[in-house]
Amino acid sequence: MKVAIMQPYFFPYIGYFQLIKTVDKFIVYDNIKYTKKGWINRNRLLFNGKEQLFTIPIRKGSDSLDICQRELSENCKIETTKILERIRLNYRKAPYFNEVYPLTEKSFFLEDTNLFRYIFFSLQQILAYLGIRTEILISSKIGVEERLAGENRVISICKHLNASQYINSIGGVALYSRERFSEEGIILRFLKSNQVIYKQFDNEFIPSLSILDVMMFNSPQKICEMLNQYELV
Repeated sequence: MKVAIMQPYFFPYIGYFQLIKTVDKFIVYDNIKYTKKGWINRNRLLFNGKEQLFTIPIRKGSDSLDICQRELSENCKIETTKILERIRLNYRKAPYFNEVYPLTEKSFFLEDTNLFRYIFFSLQQILAYLGIRTEILISSKIGVEERLAGENRVISICKHLNASQYINSIGGVALYSRERFSEEGIILRFLKSNQVIYKQFDNEFIPSLSILDVMMFNSPQKICEMLNQYELV
């Protein structure tokens, strides 16, 4: 059985979904520290023909809080309304705008102010839209010792789930040891995305934007073909 574990990200790039589709069980961390400079509550989209960052604002809190303990800011609805309007104006002529925008609006306007549940809801919406049926688990529900960190925590989760393979994105090459995983009877592999190119209006193509950009310009069937454009190393 193949397993992958990742932090939650709000409408992440297509490589995140390639990872989900290639495994049998995908675990989303909720009981892990929130990182301020990461991509948990922000991403990039095409605004005025250029890539621009958008951020879902969250309340100030202690650096010791886990993602599941963080809350959206009091003015979040005001900010998300602004972001949605920018999305509507910039993508309204995209081929699949009418199919994708309602899903986007539903995710942005979710009433739940818990950061993890807010992001997890959007992930569920995308998976349903794309027809991805991988089993999704939440880390705190698995029953693994939370004090474990890094590689030890990943291995503990894999063993708890009787996983034979652990697959990580290529960015994790420096974080994990094949020898250490092998000692535990687990094969460690990394997913390396091939270049995925599609038409973004008449603009020069900008790669690795949010999955929303991919969805606006491509059918679910085409995206599923794109999800197979990777290699395991």
